[in-house]
Amino acid sequence: MSATENSSADLNRLNDLKPYTSGFAKGLTANVIFLGFVSFLGDIASEMLYPIMPMFISTYLGVPVAGLGLIEGLAEATASLLKVFSGLWTDRTQTRKPWILAGYFFSAFARPTIGAATGWGLVTTGRLLDRVGKGLRTSPRDALLADSVAPEYRGKAFGWHRGMDTLGAVIGPLLALLLIQHLNGNLRWVFYIAFIPGLLGALTVLWIRESPRILTKSSQSQKSQWQIRELPAKFWQFVAIVSLFSLTNSSDLFIFLKFQSLNSSLTYMILCYCGFNLVYALLSPILGDLSDRVGKHLIFVGGLFVFAITYSLFAVSTHWTEMAVAFALYGVYMAATEGVSKALAVDLAPPHLKGTAIGVLGLSAGICSLIASTAAGLLWDKLGPQAPFWLGAVGAIASFALYLFFRPSFAKNIS
Repeated sequence: MSATENSSADLNRLNDLKPYTSGFAKGLTANVIFLGFVSFLGDIASEMLYPIMPMFISTYLGVPVAGLGLIEGLAEATASLLKVFSGLWTDRTQTRKPWILAGYFFSAFARPTIGAATGWGLVTTGRLLDRVGKGLRTSPRDALLADSVAPEYRGKAFGWHRGMDTLGAVIGPLLALLLIQHLNGNLRWVFYIAFIPGLLGALTVLWIRESPRILTKSSQSQKSQWQIRELPAKFWQFVAIVSLFSLTNSSDLFIFLKFQSLNSSLTYMILCYCGFNLVYALLSPILGDLSDRVGKHLIFVGGLFVFAITYSLFAVSTHWTEMAVAFALYGVYMAATEGVSKALAVDLAPPHLKGTAIGVLGLSAGICSLIASTAAGLLWDKLGPQAPFWLGAVGAIASFALYLFFRPSFAKNIS
């Protein structure tokens, strides 16, 4: 293909990525909207399984809580390592779509793999396969989100994406509840059926466009010299805050285990989880848009403070109604931090290292999550169900204090 034809193709992509000029989608593009629907379908599949995963692994397969923590930690660490690799490579090649497509296909096939498990081996393989998919797609997908909007709408784009993703997390558990009742409690078939929306989500990726690559000579030079060491000090300060927090923030599966320890019904647990996701889905676009106006760092650290309150409530809860309140607050925390933290990472990085920045942030959080989840399993077995949650609350307060230490730098450099 000639240079003229390449330029024409890039201009066509630019036309496809023109932002909407009115309505709720003002400033967003077709890519952002489609990526939201991809995540919507993918999360229906994954969240059909997430609330029942601890019961399936611990009760059906007989894996102890410490073993569950280890499996989850290894799975998240695998995803985090691949986020850096895919982030570095997507920035080097400026190609996003193949990584996103492969990632969603891997995760789709992981669900029936777990459903077929009869012991440690296959369930660990399935969890690792699912997290390989997440690791391959996350950095390229988030980089493509950032590519597809103007910087002043970046928080809104990530907020929309998290909102759609989490709306799937509202529908998924409700669908699982209906299936469990219809299938007389046969959890394996829920894993098999979850393959269908996961596959549909992967196929929806085909409608997404690569971002235009019309580069100046200077930006081409930057592209060829991508290096982690180009990431500035203010980015690493933010990574330090997230890492400290992640060292004490164990897998959400421990929240479900705490719910089970109260001898409440599976129905109540799933409904509370749906309530969490509904709060998360509704607030993500709102807080994402607000972060563009008042400052992403303020929304993020506010979320840390909410987390400390939430985990303290999880620790002391003795009834499902108290857990329901904690779940709702947990949705506020997630809406304030999940998408906003990625938008912050992109803001703090050079323009040609968007995927790398998101990957490095994910790697740091994932390694710390491995430590946190393994420690949480041990704490649960040795000190009781409250211990992992008190540790998380203390970690959030410590991270908030670290933010105050770095605040002068953030105030100068981040919106």
